[in-house]
Amino acid sequence: MRWIAGVVVAALLLGFAAVQAASDAFESHAAAAGTLPTRIPSYFGWAVYNALDRIAPAPYVEATLAQGALAQDDLDTAERHALRLPASPVRDELLARIAEARGQHALALEYFLAAPDAAAIEAAAEVNATSDPAAAYSLEQLLEVRLALLKTHPDAVAEAYWQMGRFANRKAWVQVPGSRAQNQWLARALRDFDAAVTLSPLSERYVIEDANQADLLKEHDRAAELFRHAAAIDPGSADAVAGLGVVAWQNGDRNAAELYLKRARALDARSPMVAALERDLSSSR
Repeated sequence: MRWIAGVVVAALLLGFAAVQAASDAFESHAAAAGTLPTRIPSYFGWAVYNALDRIAPAPYVEATLAQGALAQDDLDTAERHALRLPASPVRDELLARIAEARGQHALALEYFLAAPDAAAIEAAAEVNATSDPAAAYSLEQLLEVRLALLKTHPDAVAEAYWQMGRFANRKAWVQVPGSRAQNQWLARALRDFDAAVTLSPLSERYVIEDANQADLLKEHDRAAELFRHAAAIDPGSADAVAGLGVVAWQNGDRNAAELYLKRARALDARSPMVAALERDLSSSR
């Protein structure tokens, strides 16, 4: 019995070692030169995993084979294995990458949203924003809805709102200056930045963006409140301190604005808000 048990254990260890070596073979393209994975031929990985697929077609086996085929640009094989996976983010991500490789961009976006792959959606939205900021906004909005439905961490949803605010502003600046359409897009951006701050109140970046938007829309008291909040989050934030100076200058208090500028310069003379306050003060001399 001990001999039989020893043989079984040895066989299991050998099997695990073969699977590990096969996995390394699939990842050899990403391994550092001279390391063990680069010395294992890729056909070994395929042989082991194809054998596993025949014996025990587990999800990790199908996913590995799909990823391997996708890396080799064998899209039909990749799709065949991906479709054998149960419904999951891994399946949607693989199908998205396959559709993207085939040039089926609309289908790829649907799968990226289903996954959801926020980075892929945001990259696509950024590309769209060059020619159609409204389309970029709509795509980012779909991502926000998807993330919220999945009860994703609030920080991820806040990022989507922040991106929406940026795209809303880009749409606003291609409208007729002072038009109703421009004002609507600017107000929409403010709502989106507000939502980002509500979900992630300790993000200085979101708070500063929200403050600038409120200031742009002449909501100076709200802007000052937000800049103070940003300064409380990070007392070393030159943008927050200079932002308070911008609001003070707009409210007619030049002395306070200059004091804020002095403080902000000491923190970071290259801050964008420091530059903005310097322009404001120099233009009124």
